[in-house]
Amino acid sequence: MIFKSNTMNLHIKSAVGYLTFKKLEEYKFIRHAFSTRLGGISKNEYKSMNLRMKCNDQYENIIENYKLFCKATNIDFNSLTFTSQTHSNNVRLITLKDVGVGIHKPQDMDNVDALITNEKGITLVTFHADCIPIFVVDPVNRAIGLAHSGWRGTSSKITENLLKIMKIKYSSLPENLICCIGPGIGKSCFETDLQVIEELKKSNISYQNKYIQEKPNNRFLVDLPGLNKQILLDSGVNGSNISVSDLCTKCSNDLLFSYRQTGDKRGTMAAMLRLC
Repeated sequence: MIFKSNTMNLHIKSAVGYLTFKKLEEYKFIRHAFSTRLGGISKNEYKSMNLRMKCNDQYENIIENYKLFCKATNIDFNSLTFTSQTHSNNVRLITLKDVGVGIHKPQDMDNVDALITNEKGITLVTFHADCIPIFVVDPVNRAIGLAHSGWRGTSSKITENLLKIMKIKYSSLPENLICCIGPGIGKSCFETDLQVIEELKKSNISYQNKYIQEKPNNRFLVDLPGLNKQILLDSGVNGSNISVSDLCTKCSNDLLFSYRQTGDKRGTMAAMLRLC
């Protein structure tokens, strides 16, 4: 495997591979990571670092994968907190009483696809296998947010909603935010139909036509990372504060899981973000 990226670094620790954004590495008050396929114990189509709970992988293997990943990334296993994602644009504010929901405590966050917090001791977690992870960091007010944005989340502007709620709850101003997008399905690999395009166009994202390429037979290529960057720009985030991953999950299937590449016979990656 040859790894090359202008925006991310690949780390291998005790055989566990994980990605970090170069831009976020500058901020020592946070810890973040995006998992890869490397370094877990799951077998067959889940090989090897599968972090997907709702699948036919053995539960014991999934939990061990989390422990291996957390040890490699120096993230407290007991601090993991995640939702049941449904491609919504719903955002939930997480406090210390929520720590462990989804893994150590019963899941009580159904229909939530983005998390925010300004408290230490909490690791926000979202799940991905083509849908776009979006990391948001407020270095002024020491607050963070993490979103899962597929085409439905993009069309309903989940990231815009996350930024609005961070402003209300934490006084986070868009111009101060550091935002990182991806890895996810790339603009050359996300082919879709007219129904999806019509839903995306309802969102009125600025300049959206430049992110949609029409093909024969009512097929289209969509630049989901680009659309999410445009949503951030429309929300007032400075372009210089936005980093977009140049890794496509489908093109990097030796490193990353991809629904578009292998269907539902695959594992899932996790994005993690916490305040230190």
